[in-house]
Amino acid sequence: MNLERLPFATIDHLRPITQGHQEVIFAPGKTVGQVVAIAERLEAAGGSFLATRADPSQWEALAARFPRAEVNELGRTVYLPPDPEPPPTGRGTILVCTAGTSDLAVAEEAAVSARALKNAVERLTDVGVAGIHRLLTQTDVLRAASVIIVVAGMEGALPSVVGGLVKVPVIAVPTSVGYGASFGGLAALLAMLNSCASGVTVVNIDNGFGAAAAASRINHS
Repeated sequence: MNLERLPFATIDHLRPITQGHQEVIFAPGKTVGQVVAIAERLEAAGGSFLATRADPSQWEALAARFPRAEVNELGRTVYLPPDPEPPPTGRGTILVCTAGTSDLAVAEEAAVSARALKNAVERLTDVGVAGIHRLLTQTDVLRAASVIIVVAGMEGALPSVVGGLVKVPVIAVPTSVGYGASFGGLAALLAMLNSCASGVTVVNIDNGFGAAAAASRINHS
């Protein structure tokens, strides 16, 4: 069955063919019952599911229904891996790099999503430009990655710095972290869009999943 129609959703089981991965559950705006029901259909069809932006009531219900599910409270994700989980199919490693600890929620969404999309994932945390030496001691880690996701708020400078150090694609994720003039991440978004470093592309504010999806396609190309 390619499309499964429920009263509140039409589940697209063609996604593994058309996009290379299962449909992902975006939890906001859905009731607990709706999220669980969609997860049940995805698990029955493919043995796994990923839910993003889940709130506590949603992740508690999913964990109760699927004891193997992995809840990442910081990243607000719930991931049920296949059993057994196959090895990553991407050609290299996706590195998720964060400017500050305050950016970790978005970074964790990206990291969990990249893993669910069948990639090897590594993390490099709290290496923002306020202490640039923290990043410069990690150049070997940066240059070993196939794709780098850089998550930063405030002035959004880190992706430009990383882009100037590596030859692989850099996907910048602005976060809504910052004081008033950051305008909820708009300042970081505009800074990243105006990066003078080549090879830097940008996704929407706080869009960790979108960055992971783009990185995964690059890593599987």
